[in-house]
Amino acid sequence: MGEDGKDNGARPGAPGPAAAGRSGRSIPNGDGRSPAATRLYKKRWVIVCLFSAYSLSNAYQWIQYGIISNILMKFYDVDGFAIDWLSMIFMLTYIPFIFPVTWLLDKKGLRVTALLANALNFAGTWIKVASAKSDLFWLTMLGQFVSSLAQVFILGMPSSLASVWFGADEVSTACSIGVFGNQLGIAVGFLLPPILVPNVDDVEELASHIRIMFYISAGVATFIFILVIIVFQEKPEIPPTQAQAQSRNIAPGDYSYTASILSLLRNKPFMLLVLSYGLNVGCFYSISTLLNRMIIEHYPGEEVNAGRIGLTIVVAGMAGSLICGIWLDRTKTYKQTTLAVYLFSLIGMLVYTVTLNLGHLWVVFVTAGVLGFFMTGYLPLGFEFAVELTYPESEGTSSGLLNCSAQIFGIIFTISQGKIIDKWGTFAGNIFLCIFLLIGTALTGFIKSDLRRQKANLLNAEAQTVNSEKATGDLEGAVPPPEVLKEGKF
Repeated sequence: MGEDGKDNGARPGAPGPAAAGRSGRSIPNGDGRSPAATRLYKKRWVIVCLFSAYSLSNAYQWIQYGIISNILMKFYDVDGFAIDWLSMIFMLTYIPFIFPVTWLLDKKGLRVTALLANALNFAGTWIKVASAKSDLFWLTMLGQFVSSLAQVFILGMPSSLASVWFGADEVSTACSIGVFGNQLGIAVGFLLPPILVPNVDDVEELASHIRIMFYISAGVATFIFILVIIVFQEKPEIPPTQAQAQSRNIAPGDYSYTASILSLLRNKPFMLLVLSYGLNVGCFYSISTLLNRMIIEHYPGEEVNAGRIGLTIVVAGMAGSLICGIWLDRTKTYKQTTLAVYLFSLIGMLVYTVTLNLGHLWVVFVTAGVLGFFMTGYLPLGFEFAVELTYPESEGTSSGLLNCSAQIFGIIFTISQGKIIDKWGTFAGNIFLCIFLLIGTALTGFIKSDLRRQKANLLNAEAQTVNSEKATGDLEGAVPPPEVLKEGKF
C-alpha cells in the first residue's frame, strides 16, 4: 500500500479511520479510549521543505550584512558596532516577542504562523530594496527589524511541524530538515554577499551592487510567500502518531499557556538544557556575526574567503544536523548524543582558536568545518531533546524558550567578544567563548534524561500489540469476555 494509505499506529490491516470506528477490536489509548487511526501523508515532505525554504530566506537576511561589514561601514559611514546591530536586532527582537508568538502558534496553528512569517519576511526585503543609498542606514535597519519579526514566527516551528506531520521514527530527521533550511540560509548569506558586493571605492557603483543583492532576496521572498499561501496546510487529516492523536483530544479549555510556561520553568532537566543550549548557540551567533572582522584581521582583503569560511562552517553543520537527526531516530540516545556533540564543539572551538592566526587559510577552512559540524549540528539535537524532556507540553513553547536563551546569550557574547577583539585581539575573544562552551558541556552532563514522548509512544504501541493479539486469538491463554462465556458461545 502507498505511504498515504499506511496506517501508522492503529491495528494491522486497518483500511482507514471509518473502519477503526466500526471495529470491535479497539485498542486502549492509555486512558480507556479507543485509539485513533494514524497515517503518514506524502505531503509532509512538501510541507517541511516549504518551511525550510522560507526559513532559508529569512536566515540569509540575518547574516547578509555582517559578512561584508567592512564594506557597509564605508558605504553607510557608520562604525562596526552599528553594523553588528543589523545582526543583533534579530536576537533582540526575538526576546520580547517570542511569548506572544508562541501563544499564537498554540492557538492558531501552523498555517497562520507561516502566513504571518512570510508576510513580514516579504515586507522586510522590499523595505531594504529602498535603502540602497548611503544616507538611508535607518531605513535598512527598519527593513532588518521587520525581517527579524518574521524570524520570531520561524525559529520555534521545526519541532512543532515535525510532531504534527511526521511519524515517531521520523520526527528527529524532520526537525533536522526544518533546521537545515535555516542553516542553508546562513550558508548562502555567507557566500553570496561578498560576491554580489565587491569592495569598490565608487559609492554609486557600490550602491548598485547592494541594490542588486536586495532585489534578489526580495524576489525569492515574494516567490516563497506565494507558494505558502497556495500550498501550506495546517495539519494532516489523520494524525501521524498516537502521541499526536492524544494531543488533539485535549479540549481548548483544558490547555493553559501560562500553566504550560510555569510547568516548563519547574522542569529542572529542561531548564539545564535551556542554559546549555543558549550558551552553545549564542557562541555560534557571535562567531557568525564577527567572522568578517576575525578573518580580515589576520588575512586582509580576504572578504570573499571570509564568506567561504562561514559557508564551510554552516555546510558542515548541515551535514552534522542530518546525521545527528538520523542517529537519534535510530538510537533514541538523546542525552549521550547531545553531550558528545557539545564536547566536540568545545574541542573544535579550541582548535579553531589556536590555528586562526597561523597564516594558512586552508587550515582555517578545515578547523572551521570541524567546528561547524558539531556546533551547528547541535541545533536540532537541542530541539528534539527538549520535546522529549517536556512532553506533553507544546513543542512550540519549549522551542521558544530554547531560542530565547540563545538570543540573550547571542547578544551578550557578540557585544562582549567584539569589545574583547577590539582591545586584545581575536585569540582572547575566542578563548572567551571557549570558557562558556566548557560551562555548557558541564551543564549538559547534569541533565537527567527523561524521554517522555518515547515512553508515551512505546506504551501505546505495546497496548496495541497486546490487545490486537487478544482480539485475533493469537495470544496464548487469552480469556474470552464474561458475556461470551455466559451465553455459551465459546
